[in-house]
Amino acid sequence: MNSFTILSTLILFLLHRNVLGASSHRPETASVNVDVSGHHPGAHCFPALGFQPPPFTPPDSWLDNWWCDAADEHAFMGFSYEVTACQSQEQLIHEFLDIRFHFNSRYVRLYGACDREGFYDDIVEAAWISGLGVHALIWFGFNLDDVWIGRRDTLLAALHANPRAKFITRVLQFGSEPLFDGVLPVDELTAQVEMAKANLSSLGIPVTVSELAFGYQERGGAQELLDALDSINIHMLPFFSQEASIANNSWPLVLNDLDWFIDHGNGKKMYFDENGWPSVTSPGVQPNSPDAVADIQNEHDYYVLLDNHCEDLKAVVGGGIGWFAHIYSDNQEPGYGIYNSSGHLKFSFHPRTSC
Repeated sequence: MNSFTILSTLILFLLHRNVLGASSHRPETASVNVDVSGHHPGAHCFPALGFQPPPFTPPDSWLDNWWCDAADEHAFMGFSYEVTACQSQEQLIHEFLDIRFHFNSRYVRLYGACDREGFYDDIVEAAWISGLGVHALIWFGFNLDDVWIGRRDTLLAALHANPRAKFITRVLQFGSEPLFDGVLPVDELTAQVEMAKANLSSLGIPVTVSELAFGYQERGGAQELLDALDSINIHMLPFFSQEASIANNSWPLVLNDLDWFIDHGNGKKMYFDENGWPSVTSPGVQPNSPDAVADIQNEHDYYVLLDNHCEDLKAVVGGGIGWFAHIYSDNQEPGYGIYNSSGHLKFSFHPRTSC
């Protein structure tokens, strides 16, 4: 462990015990969230706010009571975080600490791919130090090639080889949008999910697919795939609806997709993982409605909308909807970041983590 990692660990140790008080990584609002009944949802489980992994690697027996119950997890979960830049371990630690303590996040959902040897070990280390769980991702990309096969094998091997990986990896995703992009036929993607579930069964890591409602719908519903998933990780991007206008009017669009998953998901836990509203358009981000507005105000308003509907989302089957903000920084994907490309917050962002 290098000096930066040691220093970061010490800072986290002090922050966790309120020795340093408010700081750039932990504002005064950071706390264990309490719901209206006064119950601390999973305050002694990972990755609840206020819970920090120990400085040692736990024995495997700890897995039985390690994770917070998914039925207690709802509201804001954390950020999608693109790794195409192959961030150094130091940068991962710095930004994961920010994600945890500045924004009260519990998870990061990985997006994109870094094929550098040992990169997922760096993710594990940064997540362990910061106290974040990880939604890992086998990235297919957009070239319709088979490079994902090597990424699959590398990630599965890392999950088995790194003794801490099973303690920070909440779920393994196939994505992003493999159905919508036509990467694999439904039966072959279902077989991949089943294979990964069997491979990871000894580690207790569930498996899912990161996908749009339309991706399933244009494949006849792909019910066999939905049935194979351990959880349902939904792309919720109402900006692209043909009925889109402003974010404040998007709740019916959200419900339209969500209701489809409720009708076909057999009560499984659901997350909005690739979820947001862009502040600018770009060659790959173009609306399908002439009335759709992309600006910072609408990006902000979309997250306020979700926050205002916290109780409605909590009431959804499977323990309620947990949602991610897509994405951490405009440097990772233009227009979607909470931070702009200069590293400044585009708007105040402190959504509820429970309700």
